[in-house]
Amino acid sequence: MADTLETMDIMRIMALLPHRYPFLLVDRIIGIDGDRSAIGIKNVTVNEPHFQGHFPAAPVMPGVLIIEAMAQTAGAICINSTSGSEAAPSLVYFMTIDNAKFRRPVVPGDRLEIHVTKQKQRGNIWKFSCEAKVDGAKVAEADISAMMSPKTDA
Repeated sequence: MADTLETMDIMRIMALLPHRYPFLLVDRIIGIDGDRSAIGIKNVTVNEPHFQGHFPAAPVMPGVLIIEAMAQTAGAICINSTSGSEAAPSLVYFMTIDNAKFRRPVVPGDRLEIHVTKQKQRGNIWKFSCEAKVDGAKVAEADISAMMSPKTDA
């Protein structure tokens, strides 16, 4: 583990990821340990557009968006670890999801912590184990894989 762990603010995240409102689902990334692990932070608010229909009387963050927040956190680690190399800038494409489980609803007012840990990397393919937590309790988990690809202007 590095002596000093890196942090990314929203401006750095936006410089790395192509996602924008309403689909940028990570507000900050803390505890970045090189390309090995990090914790994405998503502050869940009632103002997010998906809560208009999911569900107005009892808003719940859709599980697929929790998975997407995991993928965005992992993608930022991938791109950040190659910044400055000839391969940068890159796009990261979500490839697979395995062992996804949702343990309890995530609701407005929650601070979602997305813990991602690299399991292996072979060439441009990365595999991560991910856990989402609220107040220290696991709310979701999944294993994901992604592929880095050079960014094109098209």
